[in-house]
Parts: sequence; C-alpha cells; structure tokens
Amino acid sequence: MSTVKRHVISILMENEAGALSRVSGLFSARGYNIESLTVAPTEDNTLSRLTLVTIGNDDIVEQIMKQLHKLVDVVKLMDLDQYSHIEREMMLVKVDVHKQGSCDQVKRLADIFRARIIDVSDKTYTIEVTGSRSKLDGFLQALSEARIIEVVRSGSMGIARGTASLSSPGK
Repeated sequence: MSTVKRHVISILMENEAGALSRVSGLFSARGYNIESLTVAPTEDNTLSRLTLVTIGNDDIVEQIMKQLHKLVDVVKLMDLDQYSHIEREMMLVKVDVHKQGSCDQVKRLADIFRARIIDVSDKTYTIEVTGSRSKLDGFLQALSEARIIEVVRSGSMGIARGTASLSSPGK
C-alpha cells in the first residue's frame, strides 16, 4: 500500500451554480477530507479553476480523480503532485502593535518574510504574506511574541511548471 501524503488537485470546471457543491458533495459522501479549497473564474468566464488539497494514498487519490472526472461540470483535472509545480497561499494577519517597540519588531519581521503591511491604525497592523504553506506557518511562529488578533488564509493555489497545463481543451 502506498504512503499517505498531501495531494494538490487542480480542476477546470464549468462556471455554473451548484458545480462546487457537487465536488464537495463527492468528498463528503465518500468520507474524504478537503484540507483546503480555492476557486475563481479563469480567463474564460464560462470556466472556473478549483484547487483542492486532500490527504490520502495514491490509490485513494486515483479513485477521487476518477470520480471527479465523471462529474458533468468537470472539464479537465490534474494531480499537480504528478508534475513539477508552483504552489502558493496568501495570508492576512492583524497584529496588535500598541505596546512599546512592537511596531518596529513587526516591521522587521515583515521585511524578513517579504510581507507587506497593508493597513495601519494606531493600535494594529494588517500584514499580507504570500508564499508556501511553510513560509506562512514560519511567519506566524515568528510573530509568537506579538498578539495576533486575526488570521485569514486563502488556501493553496497551484500551477504546473513548464508546458504542462490545465487550459481548456479548445486552447
């Protein structure tokens, strides 16, 4: 039996009401877990791209892929872990900076992690961080001495490197 690992599945699907519900319903009906899910329209307004992260062995993920492919809304899909790929997340973090010296500490950490301070008030900074999941986790860990008020993460987005792509079949 193959080992359990994280899989990033990219799905090109028709941009129609209920399509996302059918994908998530497939997972819940079979007891599969979705670790993260992002979806947005593509350059073709009739299609959406869904990036889904799940955990399972290769056999389970192969079964998931076959079942996803049977859904009428799914145009094309790929397990990005079968290709060299780029994966990113975005995170917004609101931090309390009203204590003496905390502004400078937070600014320094933002510079180190190539993050951007996108909102400033007299008591808080909101910081945008983009990168790998481990980079975002590392940023939160580095902020451990600051009081984090709120964290919002996008979930993973991924794209294959080179010529491999999930473009619509007509392209």
